[in-house]
Amino acid sequence: MQLGIDLHRGDEVLTTTQDYGRMITTFRQRARREGIVLKQIKIPVPAEDPMEVVRLYEEAITPNTKALLACHMINLTGQILPMTELNAVARRHGIPLIIDGAHALAHFDFSLAELDVDNYSASLHKWLFAPHGTGLLYVRREKIPEIYPLMAAPERMDSDIRKFEEIGTHPAANYLAIGEALTFHQGIGPKRKDERLVYLRNYWAEKLLENDNVRLHTSLTPGLACGIACVEIEGVATNDVRDHLWNDHRIISVAINHAEFTGLRVSPSVYTTLPELDRFVDVMDRIAKRGIPA
Repeated sequence: MQLGIDLHRGDEVLTTTQDYGRMITTFRQRARREGIVLKQIKIPVPAEDPMEVVRLYEEAITPNTKALLACHMINLTGQILPMTELNAVARRHGIPLIIDGAHALAHFDFSLAELDVDNYSASLHKWLFAPHGTGLLYVRREKIPEIYPLMAAPERMDSDIRKFEEIGTHPAANYLAIGEALTFHQGIGPKRKDERLVYLRNYWAEKLLENDNVRLHTSLTPGLACGIACVEIEGVATNDVRDHLWNDHRIISVAINHAEFTGLRVSPSVYTTLPELDRFVDVMDRIAKRGIPA
């Protein structure tokens, strides 16, 4: 999507400072190559009021703004952004909202129909558990002609959604496996999966928040996040916590060192067990109380 929209020198693309790195890199390359402008705004961490996020986006729109970009779920913190309302803003201003749904699809319970958006892009290897290299692209029918495919398609396909599949020879095995992943997802049920992931997040987060020096950069308000959360032990370097967890306990986490916050991204999945989370909590609790052992 980010490469399929016509932009010209001086045109602005508006997003947040927390958008996905690959998306930011893509638009920065377009800025170098085509002279467009990437404009980034700050949103609260965590963002407890969805309409404040909408207001911050709309206030930053100028006559030069030609596209909005937003993650449905921010990969750094698990924050869920209000896509329906942001898309309504984009429509009012006559510009597209490019939606990155990579961490949202098959993670929490929603449907594209309910979102009422004009496009939606997602990889399927994350929360759907499909093979790498598989993805989903939704484009509202009347918007298809406005977007160019990454690889050229014949003119007769300008209004055909299949033009976005013009990538040469398809890896059939990967695509066939999507059906198996969907069957597994539907067998669990989106609502049950959502509830399970929230339960696992709250299980560890609420225990660690009993420490005064533990800060959560993710909202615990229902509907504003799901399974992913970002946690910081104040006074202890995030990279050191990550390294200690892995080197001494073989617990995998991701260090988030953002200009506006730092913390470990913790993302249990449906198969994560409570004893595994207990191990994580025990280690983090000791660090919070006594620091990392020498």
